[in-house]
Amino acid sequence: MPPVPRREAAPPRRALATALVAAAALTLAACSGGGSTGSSASGTGPAGAATTGSTAGREAAASTRPPATSAAPASSAVTTTTARRPARHVFPVQPVAGCGVHYGHVHHDYPATDIFARKGCRFVSPTDGMVTEVSRTDRWQPSTDRGADRGGRSVAVLGDDGVRYYGSHLESVEDGIAPGARVRAGQTLGRIDNSGDARYVPTHLHFGISWPTRDGVWWVRRGTVYPWPYLDSWRAGGNRSPALAVRAALAAAGRRVPPCHSGC
Repeated sequence: MPPVPRREAAPPRRALATALVAAAALTLAACSGGGSTGSSASGTGPAGAATTGSTAGREAAASTRPPATSAAPASSAVTTTTARRPARHVFPVQPVAGCGVHYGHVHHDYPATDIFARKGCRFVSPTDGMVTEVSRTDRWQPSTDRGADRGGRSVAVLGDDGVRYYGSHLESVEDGIAPGARVRAGQTLGRIDNSGDARYVPTHLHFGISWPTRDGVWWVRRGTVYPWPYLDSWRAGGNRSPALAVRAALAAAGRRVPPCHSGC
């Protein structure tokens, strides 16, 4: 009878397990030893600029990575970013309850909102920012009706959110409110009246929202986006921002100083 071929003995289970562990270690080492990748977060700043995480953190993580034979801790791949807090907004007429405030959702000729309120009520900064333009003198005359004079006494603030906020027909402007002055949300800018071309109508604040321009571009400053949706939010204690709508309006206009089309 021919001899029966001998069957190779199966490798011990311990040896097989050791081989699998070694293969897994080699695979993990190959993954951790490749090019460094890090996640970056972006946000929108006051003027719409993006802020991104620094690559220095990723390079530091790569330089401190353990040898390829062991897995790098999960924390070594984390890229730190600084989160921006959303701008705080407040209703621009204070006190709301004591001033008989009311306003509509329409405006003649261009986007703006007339906020009717009692004479002497406070016009306050809608958000943190810097004063850009101030008019302390009422130069409007019915005989000339110049567009640049129609606001009477007024204050414009460029918010830290990149939006310009404008209030006019004031009785007076507060001391210390001048171009370049820093103001905070809720700080008094002036007192409400009916100066300018509001001389013959009930006292109110003409409130305009727009993108910033050089000084004197009154046809943009008076308003390019309807404020009432944001006023509704702020009056109810919300914090809805007009920044995106203002950027969209600027893009639609195609230029920062478009020609005047109404009341010019």
